[in-house]
Amino acid sequence: MALVSESEIEAFVEAHPAWAKEGDAIARTYEFADFNESMGFVTRVALAAEKADHHPDIDIRWNKVTLTLSTHSQGGVTAKDLDMADLCESLA
Repeated sequence: MALVSESEIEAFVEAHPAWAKEGDAIARTYEFADFNESMGFVTRVALAAEKADHHPDIDIRWNKVTLTLSTHSQGGVTAKDLDMADLCESLA
């Protein structure tokens, strides 16, 4: 799978302002009411990621969950990352 262009990443971030380009990845921090809600979200993401065979890096901080997406085998952002980010938005 090929990397997406910088302009495609910029268009994605413009359409999804909570996401940001960070190095060779895109990332977003979600905030929830408490740890229970955070873990529910992480579980939903984990199940979807396993089904898609594309796994984000996940950082959990009580009521905050940061997802970082990059296709490590390609060294940057691919369409799989943008698709997974869209899916995560629907799971939040």
